[in-house]
Amino acid sequence: MLTADSAMNHLPSPRLEKVAEASLPTEFGVFRIYGFRWQADGGARSEEAVALRLGDLTEGQPPLVRIHSQCLTGDVFHSLRCDCHAQLEIALKTIAREGRGLLIYEHQEGRGIGLLNKLRAYELQDRGADTVEANQHLGFDSDLRSYGLPGAILQFFGLKAIRLLSNNPEKVRAVEDAGVRVAERVPCIADAVATRQKYLRTKKEKMGHLL
Repeated sequence: MLTADSAMNHLPSPRLEKVAEASLPTEFGVFRIYGFRWQADGGARSEEAVALRLGDLTEGQPPLVRIHSQCLTGDVFHSLRCDCHAQLEIALKTIAREGRGLLIYEHQEGRGIGLLNKLRAYELQDRGADTVEANQHLGFDSDLRSYGLPGAILQFFGLKAIRLLSNNPEKVRAVEDAGVRVAERVPCIADAVATRQKYLRTKKEKMGHLL
């Protein structure tokens, strides 16, 4: 008899597919951009991500890597409610200055709750809730992101060790759980402008970010 547990054990391993690759000239330098699709749980769960690579990742010291979650309001509209755009720009500038590195951009808007739910959370924050409280009020955990896809992308590029641009200890653990050693955690800290001070304080005090 096939039980639920044994059925899970027979699911195929997650599969990463490189869909496309092209040159991407930016104000920070000329990157190679890769499009990836990742399927897990026997195809029941599918995610997409892009990766921007600069230089040779396998020669010399472990390369700089930033795992960045999509933030339309920050990355595109330069919102000062969060530090997302600032961190994205810091990462790209740091990688460009070093001449090599990788930025993985995941489609996990609002720490995994989606764009419209993030805007609903904004409404609650306007009434006094912090980011954790707003997510919980909407019925979500403070952070729903998973990092299986970035781990697979790091393996795709043959990386055994990296220097991770992050303030989030969970990302360090996730990368190492994927079998890639974090040789160094490189801080990626945005200026604490007034409009994002409460947000940053919540990340530090309630989510354990190293700020």
